Amino acid sequence: MQPKQQYPSKVAVIGAGYWGKNLVRNFYELGVLAAVCDTDEKSLAAFGQKYPGIQLYQSFDMVLSNNDIGAVAIAAPAVLHGRLVREALEAGKDVFVEKPLCLSVSEGRELVELADKLKKVLMVGHLLWYHPAVLKLKELIDNGDLGRIRYIYSNRLNMGKIRREENILWSFAPHDISVILGLLGEMPDNVKAQGGNYLHPKITDVTVSLLSFPSGVKAHIFVSWLHPFKEQMLVVVGDKKMAVFNDIEKEDKLLLYPHTIEWKNQIPIANKAEAEVVKISSGEPLKAECRHFLECIDNRRQPRTNGAEGLRVLNVLQKCQGALDEKYSAKVPVETSAKYFAHPSAFIDKDVEIGAGTKIWHVTHVISGSKIGDNCKIGQNVVIGPDVLIGDRVKIQNNVSVYKGVTLEDEVFCGPSMVFTNRSEEHTSELQSH
Repeated sequence: MQPKQQYPSKVAVIGAGYWGKNLVRNFYELGVLAAVCDTDEKSLAAFGQKYPGIQLYQSFDMVLSNNDIGAVAIAAPAVLHGRLVREALEAGKDVFVEKPLCLSVSEGRELVELADKLKKVLMVGHLLWYHPAVLKLKELIDNGDLGRIRYIYSNRLNMGKIRREENILWSFAPHDISVILGLLGEMPDNVKAQGGNYLHPKITDVTVSLLSFPSGVKAHIFVSWLHPFKEQMLVVVGDKKMAVFNDIEKEDKLLLYPHTIEWKNQIPIANKAEAEVVKISSGEPLKAECRHFLECIDNRRQPRTNGAEGLRVLNVLQKCQGALDEKYSAKVPVETSAKYFAHPSAFIDKDVEIGAGTKIWHVTHVISGSKIGDNCKIGQNVVIGPDVLIGDRVKIQNNVSVYKGVTLEDEVFCGPSMVFTNRSEEHTSELQSH
């Protein structure tokens, strides 16, 4: 039997209610739970009996002032997320926050920049990216097993806990939006949404959101807490195979259907085939998510669902909410310039300079204060900034983060997923062309 992994950082869980109690259990089992913070004194007392040795707080400020606590996991109401994340980062804590990151794109961007500036881990609880079925589905799509993706739809339905802090869109849909964006590797350029308010005139109980992507893929997300039974299903339709992820199933959660379409006399004929069971590893996704957070703290690396990923989800959520409020199709702004190209899924902040002929690809974020020279090629899922200087004819491949303190001179090449490290807060990395 292998020895239990030891993690040096101690964690406090903020909010120990409906979902927070699961975080408490997992961090305790991982041996890092230092404290629980909740306003309910009776609930705290029960946690103290169940998990001996932990500290109990009713004040968030007391958690922040405890230097023995290196990280917090926030499971408070969504309306509090932005403030709690900011205060925790400013107090020097690494932060895990349940979805959504916060309730506005502008505040989310500020939080991501603050975490980068303070060199703190910021992770968003998009749980499905720690589910083995979703990771396997991503692998199948990337390997071309499903062929060209045509359509995705997800249902997240239940007669469950009905919230009053946020509506069904903000409560249920972040998980599905996160998965769809990650599977496709692009942002939608058009969003439509409709919904109904049945229990309260200002709280939406049911929504259907339609996302259209530059590649031609369309996706719809149906969420409801007024449904007679629980359903959590994601269907991905490719031109080779169709995949079904059914999280309610106890065993065969991921199936592939090798259905084909033949054309006879200009009429499409469906040929159905038996489902293929895809074997996946077992284990609790939440435990994997908590462990990933601790590993990112120890290794000082970006989480799989980092602040930038949370910000992309937040952007789509806000567009869907805008479509609900105005009852119209919400165009997602495309950041372009006459002198450079930026893919519609890229995030280009204000106060950046980008040279002529430069190309910026899928889901890349250029943060304010950064300067990029002429004829550069910036790949997918790249983060640049804040205040980064990049020369001419620089090539940065996929999944590279170029943070503040880095200067790339002319004709520098950065390979896929390479990592910059600084020896100290004051150290500045400079790469020159060879």
